[in-house]
Amino acid sequence: MSFLDRSDAGRRLAEALQAYVGRPLAVFALPRGGLPVALEVAKALGAPLELALVRKIGLPFFPELAMGAVIDGKHPAIVRNEEVIAGHGISEQDFQTCCQRELQEIQRRRRLYLGGRPDRDIKGKIAIIIDDGLATGATMRAAIKGLRLRHPDKIVVAVPVSSVDILPVLRREADDVICLETPVDFQAVGLHYRHFPQLSDEDVLDTLKEADRISAREAGDG
Repeated sequence: MSFLDRSDAGRRLAEALQAYVGRPLAVFALPRGGLPVALEVAKALGAPLELALVRKIGLPFFPELAMGAVIDGKHPAIVRNEEVIAGHGISEQDFQTCCQRELQEIQRRRRLYLGGRPDRDIKGKIAIIIDDGLATGATMRAAIKGLRLRHPDKIVVAVPVSSVDILPVLRREADDVICLETPVDFQAVGLHYRHFPQLSDEDVLDTLKEADRISAREAGDG
């Protein structure tokens, strides 16, 4: 086990991102699991914490296996895993049905987590996208694709642990990739944490409130 919990992973990840301190940043978390990691990074870098509302598109009969991912936006960005789609005989209709279901969940989360808060303008800024770990990388790739449409100066992927197989793909699609651990026996993200509970909507809301309190306090100090 590499990390005590997600907060421990976030603090260690922040140390690896010190080169970005003082630069115009926005830290994006992939909820739910990426949020406690990203909170620690945002605190350490003095950056605002945002959400990248992205969902894995799982197989109809095996939702844990990603055949793609989608991130919300005016024009939702979709990443497809054609090998999985073809290998399991998934029709285009089935793919689109699953995709629409995930977009509905994204919209539910947007209403609950963000209310009417508009997307932050990140044009010309560095967007750091954080998750608690990567297995297939499908959701991270969708996040990269979606955030590119908002014209950041640079996209940085930062994760505590990842399957080594996905990193070359991410290095082609992002401008920088920071990963603390790439175990040769990688099987699942949770196996690299001592404490890895499932997070609820309430956990997300509590973390966002904490981030808002920190931002307000820093604004008052300034």
